[in-house]
Amino acid sequence: MSPLSPLEQSLHTARALVLADLVAGEVAEADVVSLVEEAVVQRRWWVEQWPDGVEYVAGLVAQDVQDSLLDRYGRWPLCPVCGSGDPHALEVEPELGPDPHWVCHQAGVKVAAVGELGSAGPGGTPSSSGSA
Repeated sequence: MSPLSPLEQSLHTARALVLADLVAGEVAEADVVSLVEEAVVQRRWWVEQWPDGVEYVAGLVAQDVQDSLLDRYGRWPLCPVCGSGDPHALEVEPELGPDPHWVCHQAGVKVAAVGELGSAGPGGTPSSSGSA
């Protein structure tokens, strides 16, 4: 069996990271997993057109799934940091870049790397974006 290409490696990694976050949020139902697969298919085409974007795939798949969930079910993932006020979703930063993280803009903190929401608890680390 031949080794996976960088494209396939990035797609498999993105799928695994987003699925880990969905499992952590207890929303990894079959129809939601299908949204991940749809996002991976779309991003495969995108990276084939722009190979230099391969390191951005995980964050983009996370954003795609987040957008699909918002359209169908509601906000995800909900912020575990802010204990009061209206529930709100985390956002992926950078929007287009390597090393994507879930960020709470209201508290101005990084909550967890994409794929590591299961280890996120209250708190977080200051966001480097400077926006709060």
